[in-house]
Amino acid sequence: MVVELTKAQARRIAVRAQAFESGRPSGVLDTVRRLTFVKVDPVSAVAQSADVVFWSRLGEGYDPAEVTTALEVDRTLFELDLMIRPVEDLSLFQPSMRRWPKHERTRNWIDANDAFRRDILIRLTGAGPLPATEIADTSTVPWSSTGWTNDRNVTTMLECLMMRGDIAVSARRDGQRLWDLAERVYPEVPELDHVEAYRLRNERRLASLGVLRERKAGGSPNEPIDTRGIGVAATVEGLRGAWRVDPGALDRVDQPLEERTALLSPLDRLVFDRKRLEELFDYEYVLEMYKPRDQRRWGYWAMPILIGDRLVGKVDATADRGAGVLRVDAIHEDEPFTRDVVEAVFGELDSLAGWLGLEIGGRAVGLA
Repeated sequence: MVVELTKAQARRIAVRAQAFESGRPSGVLDTVRRLTFVKVDPVSAVAQSADVVFWSRLGEGYDPAEVTTALEVDRTLFELDLMIRPVEDLSLFQPSMRRWPKHERTRNWIDANDAFRRDILIRLTGAGPLPATEIADTSTVPWSSTGWTNDRNVTTMLECLMMRGDIAVSARRDGQRLWDLAERVYPEVPELDHVEAYRLRNERRLASLGVLRERKAGGSPNEPIDTRGIGVAATVEGLRGAWRVDPGALDRVDQPLEERTALLSPLDRLVFDRKRLEELFDYEYVLEMYKPRDQRRWGYWAMPILIGDRLVGKVDATADRGAGVLRVDAIHEDEPFTRDVVEAVFGELDSLAGWLGLEIGGRAVGLA
């Protein structure tokens, strides 16, 4: 069976899957379970991206301390490879940890630095959890790279040991990860074989996004989903190629969306896949923070505006905490805004400013 979806149906599926209906998730844990992960990123133009993701789902009542408690005290969430995940998903990743790394260069580097590896484990056994700055570099072969990881041997080995499941992120202090033995951080979870874990992980990711092109794993390391053979085969009106849709989404495919307005982090999963974004939402977006100022069309950290199942524009805003102001420098309309849309957008900006404890200011405020 192949399901034929209109673009409007596909958009509704995608928006519902990402928890953007008027009925919000019940809290932090419910949000992460529905999204499968929230990416940790240090950029903080408005607030850290992970916090904006939570705020956009939970509203002004969201408190970042809830995430810290879930990660460090309750252990209902865990951090792996800069992703916050629900702890019940740990069993989906442990088989891959046992098989990691797949690249020969990384294996050879770890083997060449076996004494260094053992030094780290001994240090953490006696004194963990510790930040990378308190772990000595006893490597004999430096890690070489053309990027920022070149000769960052401690950080690289810590991340290798994390990916192997030997150590884990126990907490964060002032943005630094504190590392400890995995057995002290992770709870016991059911063991799965690699094939089953791989299938379940892909099914979870499809459910969190609703509808995706049929493809094997690849592309961005943050989107390692293989949609072949999972979900239900589908086509999308006006788009070439095969798609896969979460079967749980089909029961409500024709049900109107309980719509609301949301301002999104540029790293939000709803907008992260730019090709899918253009195909399903007819929406163009580029993160311009790495562009020179005079080459930006929308702004350093322009936030996509979602209303119901439509992405209608971008808000160029930054938090000036020193001045106590959320600066709104531009509001870009991808389609002409009605008065209702303007009011809805500024309602979200009021909510964002209130959550941040700031006043709204900037060049675009006069549009309200």
